[in-house]
Amino acid sequence: MPQPPRKVRIIAGRFRGSKLEVMDRPGLRPTPDRVRETLFNWLAPRIEGARCLDLFAGSGALGIEAASRGASRTVLVERDSVLAASLRAAVARLGVAGAEVVCTDALSYLAGPASPFDVVFVDPPFDADLWSQVAARLGERGWLAPGAQVHVEWPADREPTMPPTWRVHREGRAGAVRHALYAVD
Repeated sequence: MPQPPRKVRIIAGRFRGSKLEVMDRPGLRPTPDRVRETLFNWLAPRIEGARCLDLFAGSGALGIEAASRGASRTVLVERDSVLAASLRAAVARLGVAGAEVVCTDALSYLAGPASPFDVVFVDPPFDADLWSQVAARLGERGWLAPGAQVHVEWPADREPTMPPTWRVHREGRAGAVRHALYAVD
């Protein structure tokens, strides 16, 4: 018998306490509450009014948390059409202004017309090994606004290669997951 969907909650801001459905889909691994709370504490000085890109949106926890905390624009990119539909429903249910859900894969999205973002979330399915490709594409065509920050999550037993112009601003670990917030020069 299928299990009921799990839920993640929005931690703070306008949508604080709202729950987002976590469907049972391959590769879907929502960012844990503890990591999101730490990340958004790091981003607190700059999230208000920021343009945010969530490249592997999944449950939408990162992108909707950013919108909840005052991001002016949030683009949630999700290749799985079922997850994208769920994201659209969550955005509509919560009334998330300035949010757009795009149903495509991250590399295809980054091959399209660029528009600069202040904060980018990169948390691909771990078995896809996309960190370096995504980081390279972000830096190639104007996706990153001056002073942008990029949050990356990866398995603790690996180390992704990031561009030399990215420097670690803050980093942490939660169980088998490592994460870092990079400042882009």
